[in-house]
Amino acid sequence: MNQQETEFLSQEIELLMAERQRLLKVVGAAAALVANTNAGELPEEAIDAAELLSELLNSLPEETLQDALESVHAESVAA
Repeated sequence: MNQQETEFLSQEIELLMAERQRLLKVVGAAAALVANTNAGELPEEAIDAAELLSELLNSLPEETLQDALESVHAESVAA
């Protein structure tokens, strides 16, 4: 691999890591929201979306969910 290819790959990795950090913050905020939401108080129109969000969060590996919560400084929630 030449120098230019190495630099390109390095830049791509940096972009991917920055995107991962942004996505972890979104997931962490979503997890904190779900953990602090009473489903009985949600409008009926929001229940399906909340259930889908909850299912997707629960499908994440525990380590990823912990990283996400830490990225927004949220306390751990039971998945």
